[in-house]
Amino acid sequence: MESANSCESCGMPLRSPEDYAASDTSKAYCRYCARPDGTRKGYDEVLVGMAGFFQKTQGIDENAARELARSAMARLPAWRTR
Repeated sequence: MESANSCESCGMPLRSPEDYAASDTSKAYCRYCARPDGTRKGYDEVLVGMAGFFQKTQGIDENAARELARSAMARLPAWRTR
């Protein structure tokens, strides 16, 4: 999921301006990976959010969701150097 139309932090498709952080299409990350001031959240903040998303949408337990999120994040541009 790494392209100019995907969040570099979580991989979410960026289809409309509202999907981008602060509705700013020059940002490479989505509204869920951004703080209210438009700056990107840190690794741990994104990990918690992504794990929660996986728990809710895939019905898996917290530990499995965190491992799935870690694995997914390791392939994304924002976190490759971690």
